[in-house]
Amino acid sequence: MNPLRQLAGQTAIYGLSSVIARILNFLLVPFYTRIFTDTAEYGIVNELYAYVAFFIVILTYGMETAYFRFASKNSDSKLIYSTAIMSLIFSSILFAVLILIFYPKLGKLLGYEEQKAFILLLGLVLSMDAITAIPFAKLRLSNQALKFAMIKLFNISINIGFNLFFLLLLPWLYGRGYVSSFTDLIYNPEFRVGYVFVANFLASFCTLLLFVKDFCKTDFRFSPEIFRSMLLYSFPLLISGLAGTVNEVIDRIMLRFRLPDYVNALEQIGIYGANVKIAVIMLLFIQMFRYASEPFFFSQEKNKASRELYATVLYYFTICGVFVFLFISLYIDIFIHIIGSDYHEGMNVVPVILLGNLMLGIYFNLSVWYKLREKTVFGAIFALIGALITLAINYYFIPHYGYMASAWGHLVAYSAMVTCSYLIGRRYYLVPYKVVAILIYLIGGIGMFFLSELVKSSDLYKRLIINSIIIIIFVVIVYIREKKIIAEIFFKKEV
Repeated sequence: MNPLRQLAGQTAIYGLSSVIARILNFLLVPFYTRIFTDTAEYGIVNELYAYVAFFIVILTYGMETAYFRFASKNSDSKLIYSTAIMSLIFSSILFAVLILIFYPKLGKLLGYEEQKAFILLLGLVLSMDAITAIPFAKLRLSNQALKFAMIKLFNISINIGFNLFFLLLLPWLYGRGYVSSFTDLIYNPEFRVGYVFVANFLASFCTLLLFVKDFCKTDFRFSPEIFRSMLLYSFPLLISGLAGTVNEVIDRIMLRFRLPDYVNALEQIGIYGANVKIAVIMLLFIQMFRYASEPFFFSQEKNKASRELYATVLYYFTICGVFVFLFISLYIDIFIHIIGSDYHEGMNVVPVILLGNLMLGIYFNLSVWYKLREKTVFGAIFALIGALITLAINYYFIPHYGYMASAWGHLVAYSAMVTCSYLIGRRYYLVPYKVVAILIYLIGGIGMFFLSELVKSSDLYKRLIINSIIIIIFVVIVYIREKKIIAEIFFKKEV
């Protein structure tokens, strides 16, 4: 089978689940931004989940990618799996115990002394999610994309269901006097935002239960030698993961401490976080591609034409990414209504965040060289460079430009990481990337966006018509230039 066709098929399955899951999860954005009319409440959700993003990287410490690498080249894949899962179970239980002991002090340290229960709930969520990381990775490696998708969808559905139950149904019942001893036991109107974390806890717990059968079938052999090798491989990935998380979410934490005192920081975090959610389609595209591409890249390593294949994948990934950027940016007048009107003032960050996310996706493609050459230390170096840029831009410019500085921090940091990975990768693992053609599409897409801004009409319908014409022009150009490969991927079974 055409490798590109195989990758497209896997991406489609992961993508379908991701699309459905993200759509379901995305419904929480308009829900939250209308339930939490005080933007500071939604700011709490955004800030605490920024901390969650950091700790999930620490608790999984690069074991997913290490498992892919070692299981792909080791004949005893069951030993690799049991070693990886035992390490994560031990570290996750240890973390849960520490959270149970110290969550009141953590709550005080983070400024949530009155809401310390939020810290406890999220700590337990992190422990459960870390334990299930390797079982999910096993499904990906064994190409069980459908099972992977169904479990992910189950998790999202449970989460949404409990959000609706605690934040919509129970308040509605209370408002109409339908109060009983049972509702008093499970619902406290003053807890409000806390039920976001309760729903997440219940969803993670139910997901963990689904893997109990898989755990029972594991022989739980542990190889200290393999574990050390996996740690040596994954430690740079942990560093790069932490640095990458700095690029991704540190802005929501720094906004609270770097905005002037006369500005309500939690309100600004809420507005910024809601508008960042509009760019979820680009992240969705990157996520579904990454789920399929990571094991795919490793499986193609021995293919004689693998380097040309990696180059082709990046080329078409970029084209698709530019289309997503244009689609959301030019139809922002429609997408903005996803969030409540109290949050619309932050819509100018969306195109910048979209471009930053696209550069992140390109970086994921370029990162194949240091993973295949087992030089993951470079991944850590690149991510640290990006993190330093992100920290510097947020530190110096947030007091003057607010969350717009945070948006530009994403774009500049990811662009620097792309540049470093490409230039250094040429020395260790030369891939014939179509740099000129990729730049043409990137610059052309950005140019089309600025053209839309230049001819922007005050009339909504005229804006939509003009922007639709611009998008159609882009699609026609792509089809004319790429129709041969499009036919190969979607219609031909053989290369």
